[in-house]
Amino acid sequence: MVRERGEKVIATNRRARHDFNLEKSYEAGLVLTGTEVKSLRHGRANLTDGYAFVKDGEAFLDAVHIPEYSQGHWTNHSAKRVRKLLLHREEIARLGHAVAAGGYTIVPLRLYFKDGRAKVEIALAKGKREYDKRQTLRERQDTREAERAMRLRNRMGE
Repeated sequence: MVRERGEKVIATNRRARHDFNLEKSYEAGLVLTGTEVKSLRHGRANLTDGYAFVKDGEAFLDAVHIPEYSQGHWTNHSAKRVRKLLLHREEIARLGHAVAAGGYTIVPLRLYFKDGRAKVEIALAKGKREYDKRQTLRERQDTREAERAMRLRNRMGE
């Protein structure tokens, strides 16, 4: 049997980049059941409300919605169960200390398959205030308008 190669992105959390200032990101493995893997292979997942937490020296991912597998039966999983993350002990300790110190949270950024294994990219993040969000949107809009003006000016000069 030929093994999968490369990366196949299943879901991204674009809202996390809007709501949080991302400090450092980590790649973590996921402990999944068979029907969860099958559902993910169909490209179905939602990271929007998801978050991670550290408890007793272990990291967990919560509120990530992986819908039930349509052809599963009594072995099917619950859609929003808590899933264990596979990280190095030092990474878990670093994340746990940052969250315990306050002001930080752990958010999932993307869920993907890497060489056939399910992975999640998580980030240590600090929440943005409302005015920070508005400022970010304003900056993005200003750069877009400047690029548009440059394009028009270059087009007129030709």
